[in-house]
Amino acid sequence: MLFSPYTIRGVTLKNRIVMSPMCMYACDTEDGTVRNWHMIHYPTRAVGQVGLIMIEATAVTPQGRISARDLGIWSDEHIEGLRALTTLVKEQGAKIGIQLAHAGRKATVDGEIIAPSPLPFDENMRTPKEMTKVDIEETIQAFQNGALRAKKAGFDVIEIHAAHGYLINEFLSPLTNKRNDEYGGTFENRYRFLSEVIEAVKEVWDGPLFVRVSAHDYHPDGLTVKDYVEYAKRMKAQGVDLVDVSSGAVVPAAIDAYPGYQVPFAEAIRHGADIATGAVGLITSGRQAEEILRNGRADLIFIGRELLRNPYWPKTAASELGIPLEAPKPYVRGW
Repeated sequence: MLFSPYTIRGVTLKNRIVMSPMCMYACDTEDGTVRNWHMIHYPTRAVGQVGLIMIEATAVTPQGRISARDLGIWSDEHIEGLRALTTLVKEQGAKIGIQLAHAGRKATVDGEIIAPSPLPFDENMRTPKEMTKVDIEETIQAFQNGALRAKKAGFDVIEIHAAHGYLINEFLSPLTNKRNDEYGGTFENRYRFLSEVIEAVKEVWDGPLFVRVSAHDYHPDGLTVKDYVEYAKRMKAQGVDLVDVSSGAVVPAAIDAYPGYQVPFAEAIRHGADIATGAVGLITSGRQAEEILRNGRADLIFIGRELLRNPYWPKTAASELGIPLEAPKPYVRGW
C-alpha cells in the first residue's frame, strides 16, 4: 500500500509517502524569499521518489514567523521564488504542498508578537499582546491572501498549521486561550478562529486541504485526542480533506517519544471522525509504514527526520518491502 497511488480532489499522489513539513531556517536574507538551499533541498526528495513534498511552515505575516529565517508568503514578491520551487519539484514527478502558518506567541522575530491571550510560552519567551478583533480579522485575511498566492505559485496542496503551539493551536487549547469573547471559553468558541481560517482559505482554494493538529497537549488540563476527534468532525463538515496528526508543544511538557508514538492519535481521529489522516512521528522503516496503512490506521505516511538523513528513503523502503521502484533515468546504474 505504501507505493499505491492516492487521489484527493483530483490530485493523484504516486505513492503514500509525504515529506513532513520541517523548518529549515535557511532564508539568510530574512525577507521570506526562497533561497538556493530550498531549491536544492526539496527537489532532491522529489528525485528520491517522495509522492508529496510539504514545504516548511511558511508565514502569512512577517510577525508570524517562527524565526527571521523562515519562508514567507505575506507578499506578492514571494510568489516568483515559490513558483520556481513548485516547478522543479513537479518536474521530478512529485506533488508539492505548502504549510500556511502563524507562530503566535512562539514567534522570535523583532517587534510585537500576538496571541489569543497574553501568556508567554515559558520564562525565556516574550509575553504576547492579546489579539483584538481587528488583529483576528487581519490574520484570517492574511491566511486567505497566503492561500491565493499559493495557488498562483502552483502548489497542489495547502495545509493549515494548527499544531505545535503556534497561533491556531493557541486558540484551540484551553491552556493558552483564556479569552472571554466569542473566540474563547467554550469548545465551540475556541474552534471559531480555525473555522474562520478554513472558510477564508476555501473562498480562494478548491484543491486538497489539510490541517495539521497537535492531538494531545500532554497536560492534565489540556486537550486529548478525544477532543480532536470532535474538532476533526467539524473540519470534515467544512470540507477539510485530511488531518495531519502530530502532538504536543502548546505548553512545555515531557513527551515519551518512541517509534510510532503518534500513530494511535491518527488512528483514533480517522475512525472517530471518519476523515482521512496522515501519520507522523518516528516512522523510519518501510515495514512500519506498511503496517500503519494495511491496518487502516492512517491514509498517508508523513516522514520527517528520516528524509533529512536519507533523501532516497522511498528506495530504502521499497527494497525492504520487496517492491521494484523505478529509478530516475540518470540514476539507473546505481539504483
